[in-house]
Amino acid sequence: MRGFIKVTVLSATVALVCAPSVARADGYVNPWAGVNFSSSVSDTSGGFGVNAGGMGAGVIGAEAAFGFNPNFFGDSTDFGSNNELDLMGNLIVGIPIGGTHGAGFRPYVTGGVGLIRTHFDILNVSTSNNDWGWNLGAGAMGYFTDHVGVRGDVRYLRNFSGNFNDGFDEGNFHFWRTSIGLVIR
Repeated sequence: MRGFIKVTVLSATVALVCAPSVARADGYVNPWAGVNFSSSVSDTSGGFGVNAGGMGAGVIGAEAAFGFNPNFFGDSTDFGSNNELDLMGNLIVGIPIGGTHGAGFRPYVTGGVGLIRTHFDILNVSTSNNDWGWNLGAGAMGYFTDHVGVRGDVRYLRNFSGNFNDGFDEGNFHFWRTSIGLVIR
């Protein structure tokens, strides 16, 4: 009987030590501020937004990216009230250098599709365009502690033209954005 108990305890210990760990997503929230440049319009503008997502196993994940750019097309005295808003669902692929906990560095690439909305209010005439669009970018997240760091990236955003029946081609509206912000995981 004693041999049976030893074998059972030893087997249970080996099973616990060799069992796979619980998979956890490396979730994060990233409020940011940025600058838009080299766009289909001549003016350079600033904006802000938030990205939120998670990286399963620390390498591949998904994020929702929201950006808002007031006075995107120029000063409100020249162009009236105007803005650009984008909401994208992205795939993100990054390599956690230094691990997924504590201080570390994670370069990444990201891309996805979603909504690009432009709005003008000039001389009591209001117009808005809601277009499907895509974005592609790269950047890095640097963590100082387990939960706080800095994220910076550059992205290219472009709308699609056409509709579901005719197929989608690249549209004329496009711009680059560079941003930096706090990242909390």
